[in-house]
Amino acid sequence: MAAAAEDQPSSAPLFAATLADLDDKPAALAKYKGKPLVVNFWARWCGPCRAEIPELIKFRAEQQGKIEVLGIGIEDKAEPAKEFAKAYEMDYPVFVAKAQGIPLMKDLGNSRGGLPYTLFIDRHGQVVQKKMGLIKKADLDAAARLLLKP
Repeated sequence: MAAAAEDQPSSAPLFAATLADLDDKPAALAKYKGKPLVVNFWARWCGPCRAEIPELIKFRAEQQGKIEVLGIGIEDKAEPAKEFAKAYEMDYPVFVAKAQGIPLMKDLGNSRGGLPYTLFIDRHGQVVQKKMGLIKKADLDAAARLLLKP
């Protein structure tokens, strides 16, 4: 069940973060501000994270640029994350959080630090929904309606 809007965390820590891309180069997430986003925190060792990747890929393709999917790996090194992303055909932007991962998730409302953890952020930077656990097509479809509201 998604939390009510007034219980949602601020997206500010996300847009303030600079994480590593899969080539281990710094990437400022501020460049995604103003776009509807599905931000998915994952790890290679997390079974539910692996299970939801195909849904995220399909959802991004269905949205055709209206909603961007971002993957944030709770990983220490870019190279293994890059190999994982290639193996799972992750065609959306993927970042490696390194030491920032757990603190960033906690700042974004995930007090337990569990995975997978997904935030839905509208074009105004408001977190309109968050979900701990496996994302399903119905979750993404429901979030899309919120994210694409004018």
